[in-house]
Amino acid sequence: MNTKTRLQLSVMMFLQFFIWGSWYVTGPNYLATIGFQAGDFGTMYSVGPIAGMIAPFFVGMIADRFFAAQKVLGVMSLLGAAFMYYATTLMKGSNPSPSAINYLFFAHMLTYYPTLALTNTIAMKCMTNPEKEFPGIRVLGTIGWIAAGLTISWLKFDTGINMFYLTITSGLLLGVLSFALPHTPPTGSGPVSITQILGFDALGLLVKNPSYLVFMISSMLICIPLAFYYQITSRIVEMSGLPIGQTMSYGQMSEIFFMLVMPLFFARLGVKWMLAVGMLAWVARYALFALGAPDEVRWMILGGILLHGICYDFFFVTGQIYTDQIAPKHLRAQAQGMLVLFTLGLGMFIGAQVAGKIEAQHTPPTSVPWSKVASVSANVERIKALEDAVGKAPGAEAKKMAADALAALVNEIRGKLAPEQQAELRKAELKSIEWQPLWAKPAAFAGIILALFVVLFRARPVVATAAPQR
Repeated sequence: MNTKTRLQLSVMMFLQFFIWGSWYVTGPNYLATIGFQAGDFGTMYSVGPIAGMIAPFFVGMIADRFFAAQKVLGVMSLLGAAFMYYATTLMKGSNPSPSAINYLFFAHMLTYYPTLALTNTIAMKCMTNPEKEFPGIRVLGTIGWIAAGLTISWLKFDTGINMFYLTITSGLLLGVLSFALPHTPPTGSGPVSITQILGFDALGLLVKNPSYLVFMISSMLICIPLAFYYQITSRIVEMSGLPIGQTMSYGQMSEIFFMLVMPLFFARLGVKWMLAVGMLAWVARYALFALGAPDEVRWMILGGILLHGICYDFFFVTGQIYTDQIAPKHLRAQAQGMLVLFTLGLGMFIGAQVAGKIEAQHTPPTSVPWSKVASVSANVERIKALEDAVGKAPGAEAKKMAADALAALVNEIRGKLAPEQQAELRKAELKSIEWQPLWAKPAAFAGIILALFVVLFRARPVVATAAPQR
């Protein structure tokens, strides 16, 4: 691979994950200030997994059989930027609708998720020795995610709409540059069955290998607590006064470190205990959050974030290696796709819904934090009355009308506050959340998965090979 091609692919990977990292973990820190509630965040983090389950099959078929992959990548990136721009116009409205914004997030993710496979396809087809060349290109994606977090904090976009403009700009840039990438023509031909498109042929592996079934179910279930990390962590970072984007990027920095040392651990632990250590890290992470968040103990919060490298690399990358070893050669691509479907698709969807409901259980009514801000105390009774109306509304339509009226009142009052009063209010809102039981639940759930996995899983030795980061 020549220097020009390497540079093009490196920039492609960098921008691919810069787009995602510029809003995905810090978005709630702004959206919470324009009316998003726990249930809205549950929906927001569900649309990506839904898109991940349905879009790649159809876009992959287009790239495989009808159009050059770099052109499909360009069109998808430009469309994604357009959907995100439309979402920002709704965010700036006088009464932003979380439901409408989430529909546009869904449209954005429908265009984004397929590009994760497209960039890999383009890169692989341009390489003479993918096993040696791909990791060096793919790591630029992780660096892109890190750079996005650092940029957000450096520009002080952590809690403002500008993070979404950064997403739009990087999406437009990738869209334009994609058309200059090396030509990657479609290669598919002949009839294709629905079982091939949906990856059903790989399901037979679960029947033939009980331990692989245990692994797959464990992988799906462990993504339920994973959703809590992406969905909620940035808000305890904000509450503790740390730079949000920069601090969250430490998790990806640890990914790179543990990826480098992973072969040493693999040789000593083997598949089963690598996976077990990865799950144990999930328990430790959420235990640290449960203990550290209520009193804003920064070292505990930072420690939980830095454990992301072990959580991700030891479990998911080991799982990718294990899947590659278990699957016959002709089913490896389908098996990897099935793993993504069960984890980033089904598991993350369930996790987003569960995280939204548990967050709602431990988030007090709007009037509680607002009553702590003297300048708006005169409105507390109005807010409480509307909250009561939401709770007592006889039907879904009436409940929605009351909820919209409450959101409109909150946004009206918030807009009249001075910046320091808004900061005081935001701090009060975050402090009022019951952080300890909120984080204790995913910690306990991850512990149960770990115990069942250790008891039920059996595996033959697996030789470690290079695997990409996320």
